[in-house]
Amino acid sequence: MAPAVAVSAPASDERLRISPLARKIAAQQSVDASRVTGTGPHGRIVKADILAAAANPALLKSAAASAGAAATPPRSGTPFTGGAVAAKGPIQEERLAPVSTMRGVIAKRMVESTTTIPYVYLDIEIDAEPLLAVRAQLNTGLESQGVKLSVNDFILKASAEALRRVPTVNCSWEGTHIRHHGAAHVAFAVALEDGLITPVVRDAHLKSVFQISTEVKALGKKAKDKKLAPADYTGGTFCVSNLGMMGIPKFTAIINPPNAAILAVGTTVAKPVVKNGQVVAGQTLTVTLSCDHRVFDGAVGAQFLGALKDLLEKPALLLV
Repeated sequence: MAPAVAVSAPASDERLRISPLARKIAAQQSVDASRVTGTGPHGRIVKADILAAAANPALLKSAAASAGAAATPPRSGTPFTGGAVAAKGPIQEERLAPVSTMRGVIAKRMVESTTTIPYVYLDIEIDAEPLLAVRAQLNTGLESQGVKLSVNDFILKASAEALRRVPTVNCSWEGTHIRHHGAAHVAFAVALEDGLITPVVRDAHLKSVFQISTEVKALGKKAKDKKLAPADYTGGTFCVSNLGMMGIPKFTAIINPPNAAILAVGTTVAKPVVKNGQVVAGQTLTVTLSCDHRVFDGAVGAQFLGALKDLLEKPALLLV
């Protein structure tokens, strides 16, 4: 049975009596040891004191500024970053929230997408080392000019070029007709507090990766500031959803009608790969294409992914 924990006035580190093990555990559990009363010899703080204190919000460092006050529970949506779980109350306020206009539109379109579109999912693994190397070289060499390219900038450009090679993917289902789009208007998903929005890089097939990067940054900022005009997020012919920056290695995305496909991009993964018959350290990237089977078949989707893989593994092709 753990000993009772008393809250005392803070003690200076010089006169703090604490065992090395207790000090280590206190650091790991974010316990303010200076406020713990020790039960060991001569009032020394021992392991059991720290473990008991970890369950007392008043003794955690996040609450040290207010002695005896319970730690504030994290807000809903706050990511867990490790350490002791101090809050013991509800995870959030229980309430009934009205559906926002954005959330309502998303719900309607996603239900439409998943109930009316026959899906085919295809994924392919890409050697990301050439892409990462070219990106690093460009960012280092052009840093003085304010250039900072992201992996997603290359993926958007590569998607536009792959659509040029396999244009059937750049189509829309219209009931009795299939509309073939002459331009690659590539949208990209931006996460907002109330949902997702997909700004569009128009005529991406005519723009350089540098132009795409500049436009993506401007559209992303407008999205975060809620200043996008309808023309900024409508009319896309293809969409890219990237969760790589969140550490997701692979996922499938829901098509945004009237598009016939969406590309889901995972994070780069360091792992052993086989090159020239030898197992070596490598960096891979997995992308998944969600296809509308009414518009094109799996073989066409496979051709698109093959073209995309070729472009991303030979990133110099995206710079000409």
